[in-house]
Amino acid sequence: MESGGVVSEEKQLGRVLQVARREAGLTQQGLCQKSGLSYSTLAKIERGAIKAPSVFTIQHIAATLGVSLDQLLQGVPNRYQLAAAQAEPAVPDEPAAAAKKISKNGVRFVYFDMNGCLVRGIKQALANLADDAGVTTDVVEGIFWQHNEEVNRGVMSIDQLNTILAERLHLMVDWYQYYLNAVEATPGMAELTEWVAENYRAGILTNTMPTLVDRMRGNGTLPQVAFDAIVDSSQVHMLKPEPEMYSIAAERAGAEPHEILLIDDDIANLVAASRAGWQTMSFDPNAPEESIVHVSTALQPAD
Repeated sequence: MESGGVVSEEKQLGRVLQVARREAGLTQQGLCQKSGLSYSTLAKIERGAIKAPSVFTIQHIAATLGVSLDQLLQGVPNRYQLAAAQAEPAVPDEPAAAAKKISKNGVRFVYFDMNGCLVRGIKQALANLADDAGVTTDVVEGIFWQHNEEVNRGVMSIDQLNTILAERLHLMVDWYQYYLNAVEATPGMAELTEWVAENYRAGILTNTMPTLVDRMRGNGTLPQVAFDAIVDSSQVHMLKPEPEMYSIAAERAGAEPHEILLIDDDIANLVAASRAGWQTMSFDPNAPEESIVHVSTALQPAD
């Protein structure tokens, strides 16, 4: 029970899910096996330990239990009722080869930014490095951001960055280790990305260091979907918001500029995409649930 005797929405949602699972004759492990969700995620949702879990996760659970989202969410207030009204019903058994769709606003291809959209945590990585070096985060950020673009562009190696950090901080540094230990999948984005990839062509458009995309796909941090295009700054040797980056991405998307949507947390990147004729949507990594609902609503397929 919360303070004042008020039960949180998350706990109400967790109780509703627990009852529905038991009525379906499933243990937590059984539901995880059928739905593909991790045991940890389901257990946390059922006890209300995840703040504002994505409706796309809840939608997937409903489909696995064989009930509609509306039926599952009866008695769960506010945000979940609104999200249920906005979300497109899941079609979990749709063939993988089904024809891709076009949204009501003409989108055929969706590009996701990586850092700050699909994943988050770079600030924590910098803070952890600062703690180990015994300096303030401002000191570490001052060194790191001075060279970040060079590494992302592929003109400076990660070994060179590690050497610079080590010399300035008097500490042996493996930046990839700090980054990969701190970065996490943005809550709800795996579900959203899977839904987008089922309905539209999808890709990643990212300013990032060499091999990080492959490393995070390998360890499961990035959504496990078959992206149609991945435009990695360290491979093409240019960065968002440079116009050439969008030209390459548009060519790889195989779509007209006005048919491409970029989801990004950086305003400069969105402005450049808009100038290239793309559609854009801003993503807030600190409020992913709201951003996810916004994106899913905008990407409703045309009739």
